[in-house]
Amino acid sequence: MSYEETIEYLFQAAPAFEHVGASAYKPGLQTTEALDEHYGHPHRQYKTIHIAGTNGKGSCSHTLASILQEAGHRVGLYTSPHLKDFRERIRVNGAPVEKEFVVDFVEDFRRWNQATEAPLHPSFFELTTAMAFKYFADQQVDIAVIEVGLGGRLDCTNIINPQLTIITNISLDHTQFLGTTLPEIAAEKAGIIKPGIPVVIGEALPETLPVFEEKARQNNAILHLAETFASPLEEKIEFELKGNYQQKNKRTILCAASILQLPEEAIVRGMRRVCENTGLMGRWQTLGTHPLVVCDTGHNLGGWEYLARQITAQPCRQLRIVFGMVDDKDLEGVMRLLPPHATYYFTQADNHRAVPAERIQTAGRKFGLCGNAYPTVCQAYHAALSDACPDDFVFVGGSSYVVADLLTSIA
Repeated sequence: MSYEETIEYLFQAAPAFEHVGASAYKPGLQTTEALDEHYGHPHRQYKTIHIAGTNGKGSCSHTLASILQEAGHRVGLYTSPHLKDFRERIRVNGAPVEKEFVVDFVEDFRRWNQATEAPLHPSFFELTTAMAFKYFADQQVDIAVIEVGLGGRLDCTNIINPQLTIITNISLDHTQFLGTTLPEIAAEKAGIIKPGIPVVIGEALPETLPVFEEKARQNNAILHLAETFASPLEEKIEFELKGNYQQKNKRTILCAASILQLPEEAIVRGMRRVCENTGLMGRWQTLGTHPLVVCDTGHNLGGWEYLARQITAQPCRQLRIVFGMVDDKDLEGVMRLLPPHATYYFTQADNHRAVPAERIQTAGRKFGLCGNAYPTVCQAYHAALSDACPDDFVFVGGSSYVVADLLTSIA
């Protein structure tokens, strides 16, 4: 198969949660363990850092990888979802996995799986995780930063035995899988805590801290609360990621870097060069200046509690928001936070889970949010640009897939 055919096979034969939602979710580690055994337990050949959380885990993963690179390590980075190309998910020192490796890995899996007496039926994420672990071993990385896909306890990345675990924060998201209360979700995320392995908690709430403390006690793991961590670098460091929500991530990263005993100069350089070192996109990313155009992948209520404040505080003549969401998020909860004085361009990503633009427009009217509906992100974005004056502010977001469609269309 060609690379394009291989990616199509991955999405069709191994359904992806991003594309089809709940039907692709497979809790449990049995399939992952079988894949891991077939490929010779590759994750045991290098050190790992494991990062979970409702929001911020992608930013923290990329930033820690950047710091580790600046410290002279050969670093694997496994994150999801991708925005423009599948290969973004698997990187070594910022470089995406080669197309040839993706093709060869999938072909090898298909031959082996068809010949075995008990064929596996992995999800997209299970097969992709096995691919990443194998690639990092082949590339002889020193350490790999591994972002949890969904939850933690039953996530297929949870077969690793890391040097450090990080849980960024907890808010209500994916409640159909992880639980409907903060303690229930915290318990799922806390499933990545391992015996004797230090754990950093980025944000501890009264409802979640007891859960983390008990899990750490059971595992004899030292618990570090980033909110109480003081670093001499915090005030003077230049963090490339500019979203207001990055301030909590910044302290989490500094706490983790201290535990890992990373050099100060590597921390300073790594936090200043995250996007250059790792290819990170979509975190309060500036795409234009006249008018100011910013996109952000924040996609749930917890993320929008920060985004809405930052968007509203941005000085401009007229605020224009290109907005779409997917169907498992709290649409009305987010809309309550959106500024009513903005002009809206309601849209939908090219994704089966996208909420139709007209439905978002209708929901918006209940909260005084006015604007037209557009069938594609590209059309909505160009309508906003066409209407904008040089001193306007155009924001694009609501979903990772809205940002993905935007970045693909303007590439």
